[in-house]
Amino acid sequence: MTYRFTIIGRLKGLNDYIKACRTNPHVGNRLKKDAENTVLWPLTNELRGVHINNPVILKYDFYEPNKRRDLDNVASFAMKVIQDALVKAGVLKNDGWEQILGFTTQFYCDPDRPRIEVTIVEVD
Repeated sequence: MTYRFTIIGRLKGLNDYIKACRTNPHVGNRLKKDAENTVLWPLTNELRGVHINNPVILKYDFYEPNKRRDLDNVASFAMKVIQDALVKAGVLKNDGWEQILGFTTQFYCDPDRPRIEVTIVEVD
């Protein structure tokens, strides 16, 4: 089975998260919670009632408004937040090795509609 959801806009990058954590641990925690809430809204609306018990492979398609941020800066914090949100929403039991077999990332520019498209492929 394959599931999809889309996060409109873009999430903060890893550099932003590191800077926030260095400022104050509470600031870093707030940034992560805000990002997680940004992910939870489309996740719970588009995958309402989905609970996956089998392992999955995640496919991330990042549509950035421009090429200013490094690819690893774009993806690393976003993937962490998205996977944590999948667990928090109950879509996945956990985000460890048993549940997530791997992931792929692709990057595109779309100045008119930045977004993150997440595809979850259930492996039997």
